[in-house]
Amino acid sequence: MISMLDPKTLTVFVTGATAGFGEAVCRRFAGAGARVIATGRRIERLQALQKSLGERCHIVPLDVRDRAAVEAAVAGLPADFRNVNVAVANAGLALGLESAQEANMQDWEDMIDTNIKGLLYTVRALLPGMAARDEGHVILLGSVAGDYPYPGGNVYGASKAFVKQLALNLRADLIGKNVRVTCIEPGMAETEFSLVRFKGDESKAAVPYKGLHPMSADDIAETIFWSCTLPRHLNINRMQMMPVMQAFGNFAVHRK
Repeated sequence: MISMLDPKTLTVFVTGATAGFGEAVCRRFAGAGARVIATGRRIERLQALQKSLGERCHIVPLDVRDRAAVEAAVAGLPADFRNVNVAVANAGLALGLESAQEANMQDWEDMIDTNIKGLLYTVRALLPGMAARDEGHVILLGSVAGDYPYPGGNVYGASKAFVKQLALNLRADLIGKNVRVTCIEPGMAETEFSLVRFKGDESKAAVPYKGLHPMSADDIAETIFWSCTLPRHLNINRMQMMPVMQAFGNFAVHRK
């Protein structure tokens, strides 16, 4: 019989914890007895989360695009939360659905700054401590868009392909260390993701989810929790998941 890890032994650092996957991850781990460090830009949401979760939740207002702030946040953790052994680099976003020749360059830069650079800052700040203690788990939030392109997915999909490849390369770099790395790659999940992509337009944001049962933030949090509580000798390299009613279509062909 497999002996799962006791979540009470885990200290979990989560970026993008003010909504969606990040908030659900905080609630799942804290509910199981883990210590949770919830970070994000919206302080009022962090405060509400801390009030809900209690003393096992420490909050840090943080924009992952600010490298100095990320480094300071990790360096300034209180003693009871200092030995982070699970890092969930979740903060990320998609902006726009225009074709590449029509896309807004600022949207591209914001996705790169958050999905790539912010993720790198988070991993680089937390990884040395894990390596030194010879124990930890890095969770990167990728997407099926990192494997399967779709019209308008240009830089978002490219950023998630970067996340996938970084996870694999981290595994190569960490050989000999008891530090696990997992890339979680969801498909269609109903969170604030679509609302952010369409910049607050609720009618556009609702369209992708019409007529099907999409995944929820809790669904994704459960897969993360499971991968982190497996016995320490097991590493889930990559894990993709989709709602049952999402799959793969034919190649696009334009005919004159």
